[in-house]
Amino acid sequence: MHTEHQQRNFSFELFPPKTEKGLENLKQNVAELNTKQPAYFSVTYGAGGSTRQRTFDTVEWLMDEQITTAPHLSCIGANRDEILEILEHYKSIGIRRLVALRGDLPSGTGLGELGDLNHANQLVELIQETYPRLFHIEVAAYPEFHPQASSPEQDLIYFKRKIEAGADSAITQYFYNADAYFRFLDNCQKLQIDIPIVPGIMPITNFTQLARFSDACGTEIPRWLRKRLEGFGDDLEAIRSYGTETVIRLCERLLEGGAPGLHFYTMNQAKPTLAIWQALSL
Repeated sequence: MHTEHQQRNFSFELFPPKTEKGLENLKQNVAELNTKQPAYFSVTYGAGGSTRQRTFDTVEWLMDEQITTAPHLSCIGANRDEILEILEHYKSIGIRRLVALRGDLPSGTGLGELGDLNHANQLVELIQETYPRLFHIEVAAYPEFHPQASSPEQDLIYFKRKIEAGADSAITQYFYNADAYFRFLDNCQKLQIDIPIVPGIMPITNFTQLARFSDACGTEIPRWLRKRLEGFGDDLEAIRSYGTETVIRLCERLLEGGAPGLHFYTMNQAKPTLAIWQALSL
């Protein structure tokens, strides 16, 4: 798994903007990020009607710009026909890479009452059955374990099911502890999981927002980092500068340890990601 010879893959994640102004900003930030020739841009997916349309619009705009695009597709609460329709649409506009996810449970619902597919491995299976090997399929990995997993072992079993269903590679949830990632790789190796697992990288620009985000998705901000960032209070410049330095060191360690690339959660802002990119001389 720690292969030096495979080509490293660098990619950027975007979310569909909600307003015209957001769209203008996105276009400008994509233009800046695209000068780095990433392997692809991924676009997050909102399951609801209007957010879903925004995903399609963003994906189509990127494809019109001749930018390799990997739309996220989540299956929770969707029926099979809906998903097949989306896949058919993506195939027709030239999409050849997808990020297949379970998606978040709508609050107050249990798994049984949701839709035809309740797990990401079922989604991967459906994609491979319908369009064998047409799409390169990315799935999610959780070095610090999925917040809803009953145990780390169970989490790895779910992950392995996605690989067996036909996933080609994985992107991790963001983290700030490189050891968690390397330990996860070791555990995967024991289970004969040998697809590339690319670390997800979240630049640090706003501590309050990051803390809220991390609590929601089960990511740990190590105590030393949390205390340090809290110590800066409202000094956004200091938070940004210390945050950038911390994430640069994390990326260096991951790449030195053989990570097959990096996937940046850009939050639709080019600058924080490019500051890290330049420091790494990628």
